[in-house]
Amino acid sequence: MAKKELKLPKMGESVAEATITSWLKEVGDTIEADEAVLEIATDKVDSEVPSEYDGVLVEKLHEVDAVVKVGEVVAIIEVDGEDDDSTEETESEEGAQTEEVEEAAAEVEQSLTHAKTTAESTSNYSDSSRFYSPLVKNIASKENVTLDELENIKGTGLDERVTKDDILAYVKDKKEGKVTSKQSKPKTSTKEKTPTPQAKAAPAPQVSTPVNVNAEDEVIEMNRMGKLISSHMIASTQTSAHVQSFIEVDVTDIWNWRNKHKDAFQKREGEKLTFTPIFMEAVAKTIKDFPKINISVDGDRIIMKKHINLGMAAALPDGNLIVPVIRDADQLNLLGMAKKVNDLAGRARNGKLKPDETQGGTYTVTNVGTFGSVMGTPIINQPQVGILALGAIRKVPAVIETPEGDFIGIRHKMFLSHSYDHRVVNGALGGQFIQRMKEYLEDFDTERSI
Repeated sequence: MAKKELKLPKMGESVAEATITSWLKEVGDTIEADEAVLEIATDKVDSEVPSEYDGVLVEKLHEVDAVVKVGEVVAIIEVDGEDDDSTEETESEEGAQTEEVEEAAAEVEQSLTHAKTTAESTSNYSDSSRFYSPLVKNIASKENVTLDELENIKGTGLDERVTKDDILAYVKDKKEGKVTSKQSKPKTSTKEKTPTPQAKAAPAPQVSTPVNVNAEDEVIEMNRMGKLISSHMIASTQTSAHVQSFIEVDVTDIWNWRNKHKDAFQKREGEKLTFTPIFMEAVAKTIKDFPKINISVDGDRIIMKKHINLGMAAALPDGNLIVPVIRDADQLNLLGMAKKVNDLAGRARNGKLKPDETQGGTYTVTNVGTFGSVMGTPIINQPQVGILALGAIRKVPAVIETPEGDFIGIRHKMFLSHSYDHRVVNGALGGQFIQRMKEYLEDFDTERSI
């Protein structure tokens, strides 16, 4: 019998590690090639790690909640076949690795035992109004970093969040005696003494909500995705000055064109033709006309984005939203856009998105009409400066202008809701943007093919 390593696969250029959320197989279980062995999670998506071989799981090298680097061995699978010299060499290396893992596990167990004995000196990190990822909390807990210390670590992540590298650097400095008592005290900066227009809003206070057991109140813990979304939404409202503009669009021609072509499209392509690719195409064209919408803000600097990467909010089975990104959307024709929209939406629902496919967006579109809403006021997806909400398409009576005079007719109409960051996008630009998109949609070429 030969032993094969199951490694954490590469999940995109920007992803270096993932957290093991659950093991789908136990030691001794038979595994088929391409069968999922464990589930992992990054900051963006959850995914499964399949086996490359038929065999038996003989060893799990990491427990649930462990953070594993890309390329690191997570399990050993025994397969049919004889070991060759290279396999024997690999096994000896595996033995050494196993010893290292056992030693590391012993050290972790010892540090955890020590942490328990000093629990009184370690604060509950949940008491903080500042966001800390589970990984940062775990490292802080294992290294006996108190909440007061954690609160005063200057974060280098988004919105000054403390990253893994920040907490590890602090722990290293602490062990080397570089952290003094002065450093553990809250720092008062010049910005705190003299507020400026660029100063960020104070974190929202944590309000304790009483639970009435007699009234049969039920407490439901937020899942990982829910916590991330909650944090992102709060951070966005505290970062950007949200302003909205609204406009009503007559999409009767688009409605009729789609009805004319949808059956032939599904028969030919094997998938549905929705309104979404039509709207996304119009958004990409409008952004090309108004490139100052395709920007992000970095302090006092504005970063102009050369690529138009459209985020497309998609609903997950649990009710949460995820935003896959259509890269270089302005380079796609309508057929290419339809294919991309269907592919990303389908894999989002099935949890099959790659981490890189949810990053790098420069502008986002969300379809609130899917849930019957006429319009919405969406929150900007940081670090972008704009987001468009598509309302429900409705049959409404409307005044129709003709050379022979005006009359009342039944039209298909919808509202576009544009939220934008008033720090860098003024009302004129925000309004002109959706006015131009209205023009593109109402001037839709009904003779075009797909």
